[in-house]
Amino acid sequence: PDVIQSRTMTYRVGILLFDEVEVLDFAGPFEVFSTASRIVERSGAPRPFEVFTVAAEPSVRARGGLVVVPTHRIGQEPPIDVLVIPGGVVSAALRHPPTIDWIAERARSAGLVTSVCTGAFLLAEAGLLDDRPATTHWEDRDDLAAAYPRVTVRRDVPFVDDGDVVTSAGISAGIEMSLHVVGRLLGADWARRTARQMEYQPSADLDR
Repeated sequence: PDVIQSRTMTYRVGILLFDEVEVLDFAGPFEVFSTASRIVERSGAPRPFEVFTVAAEPSVRARGGLVVVPTHRIGQEPPIDVLVIPGGVVSAALRHPPTIDWIAERARSAGLVTSVCTGAFLLAEAGLLDDRPATTHWEDRDDLAAAYPRVTVRRDVPFVDDGDVVTSAGISAGIEMSLHVVGRLLGADWARRTARQMEYQPSADLDR
């Protein structure tokens, strides 16, 4: 089994935010891990996930104009066990070395690194997808392959699990990927219960 599966402590899930982040890219994983914690706690077991957001600025304006106040500023966050890098319009973040450096640094200590949609570009810029398979939003797969030729871009899959790095396709695929991660860490039954609680029908078997 994966090393992270054997841990009994609460997993700290840190989700990066930045201007023009896609709302469901970060809110979908936030909801999955939060819902999983809620239903596990109902059973009398300890809370499995502590979910928080991190950003370089005191607030961010997501796509569509939604203003979000992060839980922590970059550099002030607690240790992260599961790192979530959402997508959206990532051009500014790609040109912001402190953000890329932060992703690379947090990835070194996290047990699991994930991305949603064009968040894969940020992982690739940080060197985390070199010589690995990955995916992103269907509109951006060719651009990912062209910009980062060392990445093996997978197509027509909701997510790619490559051990300590899991990337997903666009927007709602982040929910699917997060449920898969819940299954990895807590077991497929808890992933199914979480999906049912969210009234979400996964496109893939959560046992895989």
